[in-house]
Amino acid sequence: MMQAALAASRFLAPWVLSRRVRSRRQTPCSDSSRAPDPVTKAATMRSSALRLACRWPLMLTVVLAVVPAVTLTGCSMYQYGARSMFRDDIRTIHVPIARNDTFRHDLGPRLTEAVIRQIELRTPYKVTGDPAADSTLRLRVIHERKSVLTESASDDPAALDAVVAIEVDWIDRGGGPLLRDQWSLETAGPSVLTQGNRFVPEAGQSVQVALQEAIEDLADRVVSQMELRW
Repeated sequence: MMQAALAASRFLAPWVLSRRVRSRRQTPCSDSSRAPDPVTKAATMRSSALRLACRWPLMLTVVLAVVPAVTLTGCSMYQYGARSMFRDDIRTIHVPIARNDTFRHDLGPRLTEAVIRQIELRTPYKVTGDPAADSTLRLRVIHERKSVLTESASDDPAALDAVVAIEVDWIDRGGGPLLRDQWSLETAGPSVLTQGNRFVPEAGQSVQVALQEAIEDLADRVVSQMELRW
């Protein structure tokens, strides 16, 4: 609003200055040695007040016309909130149960649940069970393993890393790719994401908890790749 007022003042300044110069040229020069006549002075003041009163409606009309135009021009393409970070041509998304190629058969449903929760929390999309939705997010657990990071003095595992790898593919209703990664605008095929989480059995930490934390991190990364690039 302040920028619009400044723009209006810059627009009106030359017009006001030209009117002042014109009025000074039309006013005859008075003798500075002679005291001004009170009647003439009062008439001049009334004339100036009348000109100002007549000028204000025109100035107000110009300001009211300029301010909305500047405001709408500056804010018409601006969006805020979660909608500005995601595609505006997608309203619904279908997330089927993730396929699982590992021996831990519960990883697929756990990953699907975590991804749906992140979509509903961070995006404006509506998750639906209808396969004819605007888009489909396909998930697949392709790898799961444990690796030893450190060992104790008796060669027992002291700290381990639970690693989960998944494939992600987001397509529209016509089969076109929608998922965007850090290297290209739109990937031609599924993206592979790998996430690990450290756990220490001696401290009471279990592999199931570590896998769940890795799944939560993967779900967060999946939704992050659904965001638009700046």
